[in-house]
Amino acid sequence: MSKGILVWAEVTRENYLHPVTFELAGKAVELASKMDETPVIGLLCSKPNLIGEFKDAFKHNGFDKVVYVAEEKLEEYKTDLYAQAAIDAIKTIDPEIILMGATTQGRDLAPRISMSLHTGLTADCTALDINEDGKLAATRPTFGGQLMATILSKNSPQMATVRPKVFRPNYLDSEKDTIFIKHGVDLSNKNSSIEILDFKKKLCSDINDLDSADIIVAGGKGMQSKEGFDLLRQFADKLGGSVAASRTAVELGLAPQQCQVGQTGKTVTPKLYIACGISGALQHVVGMENSEKIIAINNDKDAPIFNVADYGFVGDVFDVIPQLINSL
Repeated sequence: MSKGILVWAEVTRENYLHPVTFELAGKAVELASKMDETPVIGLLCSKPNLIGEFKDAFKHNGFDKVVYVAEEKLEEYKTDLYAQAAIDAIKTIDPEIILMGATTQGRDLAPRISMSLHTGLTADCTALDINEDGKLAATRPTFGGQLMATILSKNSPQMATVRPKVFRPNYLDSEKDTIFIKHGVDLSNKNSSIEILDFKKKLCSDINDLDSADIIVAGGKGMQSKEGFDLLRQFADKLGGSVAASRTAVELGLAPQQCQVGQTGKTVTPKLYIACGISGALQHVVGMENSEKIIAINNDKDAPIFNVADYGFVGDVFDVIPQLINSL
């Protein structure tokens, strides 16, 4: 096969494709256009007979080829079996770039793949580009989110993991003539060292709401107290939105950690993000800067949050928010 950009097509426990697959596919198509239209290749490892359910999705998201491994032993995600299947297929595909979601599965699997391929891995990226030398330029926050580092890999393939919600999927109205290729991997004599005894999903309404919320009202240390966040909850309820928090607010005990947005929290892309009493440190901004519209409320007219906001209120949140609640 020709070299290309490989996107790991992650299958969830519920047997659907994780949305990050299509977010990475959209970005891969953009990167490929800067690399003489190199092909975008999906790699799917799963139990048998699942590929048929996903073909339409692959065709409508810009994949030129999809290589799939279908084995009974891949019914449940187990690191060692998935790593063997993925590495075997990747060595055959020989891609220039490998992109994976920085999900629980991706963060577990990607280091094993990079180690086996003797290549570097840039993790938790927030931006990807192709530089003037045709190399993958992977950008991620560093030093606790205080700086952005753009990293180049000395070896090939070049690997990066990207957090969900950083990029937007680019669904195509028309189908692409995607080629589907089955790759055989013999796992019959391979016994996993992992045994799954039970699986308990941790359900948290706040964090699940943030994943799907169209409107998010977020608070920083400027909210001063838990009562301040109660005010945000009233505001969010009026808008039909969810409440989020900056890292500083979480560290001060004003909000639970699962509500945190930023480099060490969630990445969100709602239609409307309202930042209340948030200064706008880089660590927070990387988690929400791709929101469709951003409104900032801060009493410091020079606060960095206004540099990313579409609209801003310069004023005390405890004056502005009650007025907005009343107007609603």
